[in-house]
Amino acid sequence: MLRAEVELTVPFHDIDLLNIAWHGHYCKYIEIARCAMLDKIGYGYMTMKETGYVWPIVDLQLRYVRPAQFEQRIRVSAELVEWEYRMKIKYRVADAETGEVLAKGHTIQAAVDAVSREMCFASPAVFLEKLGIKIDSP
Repeated sequence: MLRAEVELTVPFHDIDLLNIAWHGHYCKYIEIARCAMLDKIGYGYMTMKETGYVWPIVDLQLRYVRPAQFEQRIRVSAELVEWEYRMKIKYRVADAETGEVLAKGHTIQAAVDAVSREMCFASPAVFLEKLGIKIDSP
């Protein structure tokens, strides 16, 4: 349905003593892909907030397959796989040249009313409309 891919180069400041990308930086890499995906429908984080909702991550799963190394070109993809009650996004981090998988996982985000801080039990109409899903009014 909704998907984006970004290419990045692992910078020097992301590597650890083993000369590989520190595992925590993968969260940054998938965040970049997630933002690119949401920008495709005009629903980036500032727009979310302007429409009255924030979407905190409530679950993050990452499986590391092979380490990324300094100056390695990586391709990070984000794909929206659930959207009715929450936003579930699957990720794949791969070598940009060979396609070899380096990591994969998903995040789950829940809509929260920005003013009341109450969690929404269904995706807000504004998000569904951005996805092109017609909402029937009561």
